[in-house]
Amino acid sequence: MAKTGSTISGVAERYAGSLFELAADAKAVAAVEKDLGAFEKMLSESVDLKRLVESPVFSSDEQFNAISAIVKKAGLSALTGNFLKVVARNRRLFAVPAMIRSFREIAAESRGEVAAEVTSAHALTAAQQTELKTALKSVAGKDVAIAVTVDPTLLGGMIVKIGSRQIDTSLRTKLNSLKLALKEVG
Repeated sequence: MAKTGSTISGVAERYAGSLFELAADAKAVAAVEKDLGAFEKMLSESVDLKRLVESPVFSSDEQFNAISAIVKKAGLSALTGNFLKVVARNRRLFAVPAMIRSFREIAAESRGEVAAEVTSAHALTAAQQTELKTALKSVAGKDVAIAVTVDPTLLGGMIVKIGSRQIDTSLRTKLNSLKLALKEVG
């Protein structure tokens, strides 16, 4: 059975909303957000973890045991660890990346901010992140919480997603546009 984007986002929003309520009650929103960022980083750096999360081949018990070990080794908080274990037990690990995005959006909204996903060709310095936040604040009209990921295949520039809006200034996109334009001329 194929998973559609709306199905995943619906599941992700429900799980993220529940996690946010629990974190807010425990006054641990910032800690959970940090833990989810750490897990997201592990997911992006480990092919094996990515396969565990995305593959339906693994049983619920295998996923649960693996996530339990990862949570313990990474030193994630009890709330985040229990959340990830419940997600694994319910066979919803495939939606964890969307859950993390949804949690960030809910947390940012609760702080009166808007969440932005930034993908850049190179790691941004603290000064560059501050400058980017200022520029995005003028566009969004609110403070902006950014989550930065690095994708060297962009070659240069960045892609910024705020809600349904996307700003793509990557060199890769510009080169692809130029390539298409040259094909049309020739």
